[in-house]
Parts: sequence; C-alpha cells; structure tokens
Amino acid sequence: MARVKRGNIARKRRNKILNLAKGFRGGNKNLFRTANQRVMKALCNAYRDRRRRKRDFRRLWISRINASARINGTNYSKLINGMKNADIIINRKMLAQLAITDPKCFEKIVSSVSQ
Repeated sequence: MARVKRGNIARKRRNKILNLAKGFRGGNKNLFRTANQRVMKALCNAYRDRRRRKRDFRRLWISRINASARINGTNYSKLINGMKNADIIINRKMLAQLAITDPKCFEKIVSSVSQ
C-alpha cells in the first residue's frame, strides 16, 4: 500500500487555523500548535460571550430603568409590577431607551403606573 502524504489537505487545514489566528500576538499567529490552542480558546470565549452579552445588556437596561424610576419617586420592582398590572407592555430595552432619550415620556409611564 502506498503511503499517504497529505500535502494539500494538511496545508489547507493548517492555513484555516492560521487565518483564524490573524491579529494574535507573537507566535500565537504563526506557529501552528500555539495558534491552534489560541484559536480554540478564542472560539470558546466567543461562544460564551455571545450569551453573556445578552445578560450584560439586560443588567444595564435594568440599572438605567431603576435610576430613572428613583428620580421619579418609585423603584424598579414597583415600576415593573405596576406596568404588568396596568397591561403596559414595553420591554426593558425600550424602557431604558425612553428613560435616557425622552424623560418626559418615561415620567408619564411612571405616573400612569402609580395611579
């Protein structure tokens, strides 16, 4: 049986990893073994952080809503509970945006909830 040399296939496999490692520092960008480790770790971090980003933004929106709600004399939990009871359906992203860009509108929402 003839030996298998894997010339093109092996080069393509390595180049695929090295292309993903562009922009890394030192040998992490041009030494295959270290580049392979760095790429695997980077892909794991990217996967994890795509999910974490959603949590982080939700926390940011909640803290912004809470700050604006406290300015208007209530707090976050009372505001959200009041909105649910009053059947006001605005998600946290839009509510945080209103709190920043249009404080008068946010104040109207708070006053309608507190009544």
